[in-house]
Amino acid sequence: MAMSTTASRVSLSSECRKDSGFSGGYPRTDGAPFSCKLGAASSKGSFGMSSMILRFPPNFVRQLSNKARRNCSNIGVAQIVAASWSNNQPPSSAAGAKAVEAAASSAVSASFVVGEDAVDNNDKELGSCNGSSPLVQFEALENVHKPSFLNADGSVAIHAGERLGRGIVTDAITTPVVNTSAYFFKKTAELIDFKEKRHVSFEYGRYGNPTTVVAEEKISALEGAESTLILASGMCASTVMMLALVPAGGHIVTTTDCYRKTRIFIETFLPKMGITATVLDPADYTGLEAALDNHKVSLYFTESPTNPFLRCVDIELVSKMCHEKGAIVCIDGTFATPLNQKALALGADIVLHSATKYIGGHNDVLAGCISGTTEIISQVRNLHHVLGGALNPNAAYLIIRGMKTLHLRIQQQNSTAQRMAEILEAHPKVKHVYYPGLKSHPEHQTAKKQMKGFGGVVSFEIDGDITTTIKFVDALKIPYIAPSFGGCESIVDQPAIMSYWDLSREERAKYGILDNLVRFSFGVEDFEDLKVDVLQALDGI
Repeated sequence: MAMSTTASRVSLSSECRKDSGFSGGYPRTDGAPFSCKLGAASSKGSFGMSSMILRFPPNFVRQLSNKARRNCSNIGVAQIVAASWSNNQPPSSAAGAKAVEAAASSAVSASFVVGEDAVDNNDKELGSCNGSSPLVQFEALENVHKPSFLNADGSVAIHAGERLGRGIVTDAITTPVVNTSAYFFKKTAELIDFKEKRHVSFEYGRYGNPTTVVAEEKISALEGAESTLILASGMCASTVMMLALVPAGGHIVTTTDCYRKTRIFIETFLPKMGITATVLDPADYTGLEAALDNHKVSLYFTESPTNPFLRCVDIELVSKMCHEKGAIVCIDGTFATPLNQKALALGADIVLHSATKYIGGHNDVLAGCISGTTEIISQVRNLHHVLGGALNPNAAYLIIRGMKTLHLRIQQQNSTAQRMAEILEAHPKVKHVYYPGLKSHPEHQTAKKQMKGFGGVVSFEIDGDITTTIKFVDALKIPYIAPSFGGCESIVDQPAIMSYWDLSREERAKYGILDNLVRFSFGVEDFEDLKVDVLQALDGI
């Protein structure tokens, strides 16, 4: 296919894949994602929700040389043009490029740039990205996160947001990292079209990034959510969510056992805005009913399982109780993961994760995310755009990469933690074990009802004082002494020292944090190695 060096604009014959498998899409400024389908553009410029899936003739794809790809940005020719032609789609002799004089007449466009240095088919090369841009027209596709040919969560974690459905169209298996702080518009008219929702584009790095969108779509697919917002950390996700959804003078219900920094935010910062809180035992449903009757509760927020005692709330029950009173329910499912528990399917409005933990899974990235309906997540997204806390696209890439092994890691960690919890519970030097997979756990039946697996973290109390417990921790050879959990490497810590050392022993005891408490996050090491290591450390005390 010869390309004239004088051609300034190119229109491509394109088709859309029939399987509307994924719903990835470019985000709008109002928080809702755009969607697109190749075909005739609506003159009204309306949008639905789905992803852009482009197909081009193979002879056009082959003209993208390495030089052209190097010269183009991640959101230029290499991604828009290099969409692979389907194996079951015969090449069409009519497909290709032809010159057109006026491309700006279309109401909706996705653009890429073709340079004036383009050479003919013999060289199979397109030049540098300096010329004008052709247009591809779009209309709405059905919003479906999970395609018909992927049923298992493990497969979805690998392919959601990417295969057949990523907004970054490329022949690369892995999603490219789009390192940019801003996005340009070719003409002011295009900017106005974008502002008036007639043109699909990103605008500024804090408002969205193509790599980040892929990570968000992947999490949405696993959670069964309409929308996901990914932020710079789990605490960023928690605090922005509360600020966005609880009005000044509002009331929150939360639980006694939780991540300490979350408690500090609720007890110290929210009162400055007149926001009060009722703090309940996770199983105190009578207290929840009273709080809903006596206060205008805006938000019920808890972890399930909780940190560090792995308490579990009946998500279906609390969702029903709260919805009857108009309260939103947010479940922090970090310990559970989207594979072990589906909080949205159980009735919650929002599920939150510190993606730093199991979702990233490699102890190498900070991130947080919230998933739910587009209406609710858009409220949080709008405040997030003001406050900042945007995730770096390189971190988004690590989240995407980590999720491809999520199901393998969780299977191993679930199995190891369950077996080790049973061993620890039977050991004479262990006083008590906290793990929802054990019959002795106060919410074991609740966990069995709503979880597929019980996670990779086991908390337990050594039969001894703080010195004995330190001796046990220091005798371990495999785990790192560190905060966090959920990674490939096992991690161990004493909460009394790691998280509560600034408090007195009496103050720590109010939260149930005793000197002999150990939190053990089992990684993906061999079970027998971990068992031998734990037993030898116990034998030494």
